[in-house]
Amino acid sequence: MPDLDRLMELPGALASFHFSDRGQLGDYRVADGSPLEKNTLDMLCHMCVANTCIGTMQARGWEGLTGTKGFYPIEGFTLVGFEMSTVAVGNYGVVLRNEDADYQGAYDALAGQAS
Repeated sequence: MPDLDRLMELPGALASFHFSDRGQLGDYRVADGSPLEKNTLDMLCHMCVANTCIGTMQARGWEGLTGTKGFYPIEGFTLVGFEMSTVAVGNYGVVLRNEDADYQGAYDALAGQAS
């Protein structure tokens, strides 16, 4: 099983989580004082699956229309919010406080954990 505790060591980490291909929340960690809770992470997991599907559709469509390759498959994405952002790769994600976030560090840490 991936080390969600290691993801929590990233700068600004508020939560780390694993989700199924259907968006169901699996194992997760939440930092002390984080505003995130289980129900919020469950909804976030569904959003991760939906965004991956939409991104995949767009990447395949772009490649098909233009003949330009390299957009598919989608390997991960970042959803940037006002105060926090989510980085997801495969079936794992981490929520980071924007002011402390190391997005590349999050991608690097998630890359070895993608399912």
